[in-house]
Amino acid sequence: MSLRVIDPGIQCTVQAAPRLGYRHAGVPYGGAADPLSMALANRLCGNPADAPCLEIAYGPASFAFDSPVQVALTGAPASVRVMGATKDMHALLEIGAGDVLEIGAASTGSRIYLAVAGEIAAESFLGSQSTYVPARFGGHQGRALAKGDELAITSVRRVPFTATPAELSLPLSHSFALRVVPGPDFPEGAFDVNSSVYHVSRRLSRMGAEIEGPFPPRAGAGLKPSAAVFPGALQVTPQGRGYLLLPDGQTTGGYPHLLQVIRADRHLLGQLRPGDSLRFLLRSQAEAEAALRAKQALIAAWVTDFRL
Repeated sequence: MSLRVIDPGIQCTVQAAPRLGYRHAGVPYGGAADPLSMALANRLCGNPADAPCLEIAYGPASFAFDSPVQVALTGAPASVRVMGATKDMHALLEIGAGDVLEIGAASTGSRIYLAVAGEIAAESFLGSQSTYVPARFGGHQGRALAKGDELAITSVRRVPFTATPAELSLPLSHSFALRVVPGPDFPEGAFDVNSSVYHVSRRLSRMGAEIEGPFPPRAGAGLKPSAAVFPGALQVTPQGRGYLLLPDGQTTGGYPHLLQVIRADRHLLGQLRPGDSLRFLLRSQAEAEAALRAKQALIAAWVTDFRL
């Protein structure tokens, strides 16, 4: 069977597992910008947590299916209709042959995940089927999906109806609190992180998000020798603006690295949208590790094969 793209929206790509073990060669992790939402969609469809999904930016978008299939939608909240009938996110949906699935614009957050009870065909590169658009590899021809594209779906099966537990489907808002640990260039005693409010600018992509706000004076006044950076790194440019790295972000950088979003909260980066407000909550390394263990235990009770 196949899935046909009627309207891909602003950007729709096939995403799956991250591309691990190649950062030394300049290859980013990639994968879902919000891997937890992708894992939840796959869990509803009885798939492995990192099975290929469609990652839909902002919406609206629409798709048609030529055979019966079950699907699930998670991530940024949006209206969902199947042949005009309103449906729920975070629940398994029945799609008939020839049915059209319509997804509205996200009201908060920025990325919606569509999984199917089967396997979405995708090209694998360096051990991952995730699309990395800048280098044009993985996913569907290494690019964002376009109107008229058709994706084969194999191993179609039926799974029992289920819905995401309430504790794992918390609503998104236009305000985020991200727990962070000090980066290697954190200015001790000169930066009151917890009391400051920041905002996401219009410069936002899968590579990173520009952050506006009261960064410490001259934090980004000069460049340093390039060093390794990872998703969740907050660097400050010479212009005094922050740049928060996302999954497709570069592997090295020479801007001062002030903060690092902890692993437990990194999935939230994929739901930032322009205009959202941010607070950074400074934590110790021990607190970050405890937060990771606690959130991982909560998720593992329902999605046993997912790791933050």
